[in-house]
Amino acid sequence: MAAPLTPQPLGPGHTPVNILLVDDQPGRLLTYRAILEPLGERLVDASSGPEALQKLMQDEFAVILLDVNMPGMDGFETASLIHQHPRFERTPIIFVTAVNVSDLDRMRGYKLGAVDYVMVPVIPEILRSKVVVLAELFRKRRELQLANERLAAANEALRNEKARELELLNESLRLANVELAQRNVDLQSQIGERTRAETQLRELDRRKDEFLATLAHELRNPLAPLRNAVSIRKLTGSDDPFQDMMERQLGLLVRLIDDLLDVARISRGKLVLKPEPTTLQQILHAAIETASPVLEAGAHPLQLAVPEMPLPMLADGERLSQVFSNLLSNAAKYSDAGRTIEVVAQRDGQLVTVSVHDRGIGLTQQQIEEVFELFAQVDTSVERARGGLGIGLTLVKQLVEMHGGTIRCESPGLGHGSVFVVTLPLREVGFQPAHAPPPAALSRSTKSRSRRILVLDDNRDAADTLAMMLEILGHEVTRLYDPHAAVAEVERFDPDLVFLDIGMPSLSGYELARQLRAQPDGGRRVLVAVTGWGQPDDRRRTAEAGFDHHLVKPPDLDIVRSICDETQPRTV
Repeated sequence: MAAPLTPQPLGPGHTPVNILLVDDQPGRLLTYRAILEPLGERLVDASSGPEALQKLMQDEFAVILLDVNMPGMDGFETASLIHQHPRFERTPIIFVTAVNVSDLDRMRGYKLGAVDYVMVPVIPEILRSKVVVLAELFRKRRELQLANERLAAANEALRNEKARELELLNESLRLANVELAQRNVDLQSQIGERTRAETQLRELDRRKDEFLATLAHELRNPLAPLRNAVSIRKLTGSDDPFQDMMERQLGLLVRLIDDLLDVARISRGKLVLKPEPTTLQQILHAAIETASPVLEAGAHPLQLAVPEMPLPMLADGERLSQVFSNLLSNAAKYSDAGRTIEVVAQRDGQLVTVSVHDRGIGLTQQQIEEVFELFAQVDTSVERARGGLGIGLTLVKQLVEMHGGTIRCESPGLGHGSVFVVTLPLREVGFQPAHAPPPAALSRSTKSRSRRILVLDDNRDAADTLAMMLEILGHEVTRLYDPHAAVAEVERFDPDLVFLDIGMPSLSGYELARQLRAQPDGGRRVLVAVTGWGQPDDRRRTAEAGFDHHLVKPPDLDIVRSICDETQPRTV
């Protein structure tokens, strides 16, 4: 059984965030305080909707715990007023209710900005875990905002400095020939200053990339036990109607993290395409499959008009399917439920044009000019409510251009939908339809046999949920939280597979893998790295340390199952 969630105290340098507790019953407010005070955050009480609005005008809050059934202004009306204000429209709300809520009321709450519902009586561990995640996301978002502001200030200062230097240079050019020698000296000095400034700018860019990679790692760590828990519910046959919703939202978080890293890699020229023979039809099929949860969630009919004759391409199919799935997801996100989305492909010589039409909120001319800029947001209350980081279309444009193509956006105006037009080159490369390789020669008895598996992670929640998931799959599992006990436990337990976290204190997963490989029977075991780091250099390091597989948190259930099935169980 998984260990109960416990509040983690704030570490050094972490400033407490504000959490607003809104309930007309003082007894419930005391209960919420008793549950949340161990988190170390600043708790603010409000006994009514108007008082909550007054508190919001005085301070900024990471999350709002809001009672649905209050006299006078109820929770729904209060949430509506909160999210009409530009300052608070992105503040997450957790509704608390003592009565069963209909699906219609739930959808109403989600449209008003609610991220979750909690039933009374409140289960302390569940409430704390939800608040911890939202408070940490608020803290990380604030840190990212401050980092961007500091970078912008540094860039502005650098531009001003260069402007002053240019003025000095122009003045020196007007000096007489007798001043030429001195001007050359000044010029050499300026070249040195520019070199130092460029070095500093490269260092700032490197630190920004390191920050993004660290941010992705830190966000993936709490996502791992969440996805494991969702997978456990799926394996145990849970009929929770919100199961698919939770899977979609976790997938969205993982996709946002991956998009951040992709943009950083492209800006440094480190993202390398892997072109292979494929067809446009295969690329669009993969994109539609990826975007189908978003399309189904909004009940959007998809009309597809693509030539029957295969359109051959030499391209990175995975990256181009990422392009079109992003465009489809955007079309669904900015369209009201039930609106049709159209995808039309037309060949023009050695080019193909793919248009993605939606009947959504539309764009102004100024928004069209800015839509592909990094972190660009459509500045309307509707967009804010459906929001995003504003990096998806930037990534789409860069990937299209890396394939030698172009992308443009068109819209008749607000309320009239929009169309994104992608043009890509075709190339005849003797394409032959890809056939899936034959599955590994595993007998039914081999797949069904139990494996002995050791799970090691200093994050107890991650270790416990992964171990529970593997046990439900029918394997014999033991778990550890201390890496120093791993070698002795491997000798005692003799596992077939070992799932290892990489970033553990005092003893890293790399060093531990080398120790396990050095054992007399170490070459037989399958070592699986489970880590928040997923860059190519990280995968190279795990391979060099002796790992057989590299899983990026949160691990996917199907991949975990496949690794276990492919591993030869020990002979009894």
